[in-house]
Amino acid sequence: MRILRPAFLPLALVALVLTLSACGFHLRNALTLPPDLGPVKVTARDRYSGLAQLLNRSLDSAGVQRASARQTDVATLRIESERWASTPLSIDAQGRAQEYTLRYAVVFSMVDADGEDIVPQQAVELARDYLSIPTQSIGTDSERDLLSKEMEREMSASILRRIDAVFRNPQERIRE
Repeated sequence: MRILRPAFLPLALVALVLTLSACGFHLRNALTLPPDLGPVKVTARDRYSGLAQLLNRSLDSAGVQRASARQTDVATLRIESERWASTPLSIDAQGRAQEYTLRYAVVFSMVDADGEDIVPQQAVELARDYLSIPTQSIGTDSERDLLSKEMEREMSASILRRIDAVFRNPQERIRE
């Protein structure tokens, strides 16, 4: 195999950069919320909700002002419900489940300080498959816990993307 000569290396790098730019790849922009929205409060039925905590951290990192516990005139991101379910996908010869689907469904909405819908109530559902071989149970619980945490992070990102889309496309808000 021939190794590229040093003179061709810059040319190869330029070709690589041009190829990547031609494919349409671009980084996702930061979360966009209007400045007149004011502080945002995240509420959930479960006060110890991991999703609510993740959303609070994500809003902080996006530079969104969070409401204090005493403030009442604030925009509110409501986590109406969170549901987890695990269903078997496959079984072995003895009838024991070996593969599962873990489902995570969240219903949320967002209202402004006046109680007007910013993002109408909607549901987001995620599903992931995982193995749980009955004869090799070491690490199965920790694998499911890791998968659950990852799904919560994905759910937080998905909710914020939906909110961001509403503010990037104001005509979508008017139609609803």
